Amino acid sequence: MLTGKTILLGISGGIAAYKAATICSRLTQAGAKVRVIMTESATKFIAPLTLQTLSRHPVYLDTFDEFDPSVVAHIDAADSADLVLVAPATANIVGKMANGIADDFLSTMLLATTAPVIVAPAMNVHMYAHPAVERNMALLAERGVRFVEPGTGLLACGYVGKGRLSEPEEIVAAVQRFFASRSELAGKTVIVTAGGTVERLDPVRFLTNDSSGKMGFAFAEAAANRGADVTLIAGRTTAPPIDGVKLVRVESAEQMLHAVLERYDAADLVIKAAAVADYRPVEQAPTKIKKSEEKLVLELERTTDILKTLGERKTHQFLVGFAAETERVAEYAMSKLVRKNCDLLVANDVSREGAGFNVDTNVVQLYGKEGLLESLPQLPKREVAERVLERIVQRMRDKAAGEAGE
Repeated sequence: MLTGKTILLGISGGIAAYKAATICSRLTQAGAKVRVIMTESATKFIAPLTLQTLSRHPVYLDTFDEFDPSVVAHIDAADSADLVLVAPATANIVGKMANGIADDFLSTMLLATTAPVIVAPAMNVHMYAHPAVERNMALLAERGVRFVEPGTGLLACGYVGKGRLSEPEEIVAAVQRFFASRSELAGKTVIVTAGGTVERLDPVRFLTNDSSGKMGFAFAEAAANRGADVTLIAGRTTAPPIDGVKLVRVESAEQMLHAVLERYDAADLVIKAAAVADYRPVEQAPTKIKKSEEKLVLELERTTDILKTLGERKTHQFLVGFAAETERVAEYAMSKLVRKNCDLLVANDVSREGAGFNVDTNVVQLYGKEGLLESLPQLPKREVAERVLERIVQRMRDKAAGEAGE
């Protein structure tokens, strides 16, 4: 899995730095090319010679140490990486990463790299729970940084609690899972819908909802990162485009319906995350509606139920629906899953703080035909997408295996 992969191992200055030797050794034995970067503080806990011997490469220590005059070392390192792993990551380096501070080789390289980043924090229990550290980690997660959560136990400072660096085996396994996931959906065609639809009253006014599209965009990015051919059909959104994902812009529910149906037969997976209007004006005025009376009465009609239509036409597709609720979430979610012939349904209570529209986090429950599968705590939407997509991929595999065995 790791053969031929270049991994930059960043080691910052905590007592857990000694575990980095085992991490480096395990990654190298697994076939990875490991290039180690150490902060000055890290060298107080473990000698660079140890990491040089285990990695079989020079260790980067100083931004101004240029081993090869033909390149700039920290840029060359940043460009070479298939993955950057920071383990252990102290509160200091997490803060630098979150705030764009570049005052040594490691922090400068982290600003320059475009490679995926995995961070394994290690610090005192109170530091880990400090609002500043929590905010920094949340910001990094929103940017796509992945975390290997620290363990709970006796810390070097004498406290017992969360903050101990995960064991090297767990960190290496997280790296292996990351690379394994990059091909999980290779050869698969995925459609994701996102954002709110717009139903026009006249050329300047419309009916819509608060959807930002961030959840759907996070799913599209996560699917693309797993090797899928992704088409993102988006209504009104605030999320930026995603490299490598085909973006189709639509406005109304009817336009979104046609855009999805045009591509549905070829799709393997459809994630229906858009917030589609249930009603539209019976008539759309060709010019701006002028004020005339104290009251204006609008006549609305139902839009076509896209998810229900897809469920009725489903042949081989794996269909994932969404339910944004404010009460009786489990009851409504299961009803929707059955009525619309979904394989999985993601539900959330949008009245909860940190969930729903126009925020960067979400709190969701995942339902299958057998009922509740998993309840996720409040997480960045990128992390929600990753966790739910793991379940989707496993379910797709189980479904394919079941059909093959029939």
